[in-house]
Amino acid sequence: MSEDALGQEQLDAYIRARLSLAGFDLTKLPEEADPATGVPSRAQALAALRAFVTSTPAALASWTPPAQSPAYAQQESAPLIYPSIAEAWGGER
Repeated sequence: MSEDALGQEQLDAYIRARLSLAGFDLTKLPEEADPATGVPSRAQALAALRAFVTSTPAALASWTPPAQSPAYAQQESAPLIYPSIAEAWGGER
């Protein structure tokens, strides 16, 4: 994914959406960086994330851990915002 392919506004919207899904509000960062604590500004954080997204291969985005079965891979994966398939199996909806 390149910055030229999406455009900066679309890329920023994608990053903000992914952060929102992860439960992080970019607006909680200060307008100006704080050198005493090392907290970046919103613009600095967004620029760093933009650079990461444009340089990260697509294979990384769809990576799942190696596992003996799909059920085990799901357990080893990082937590997701969506409910586990095990909840559907157990009827806990």
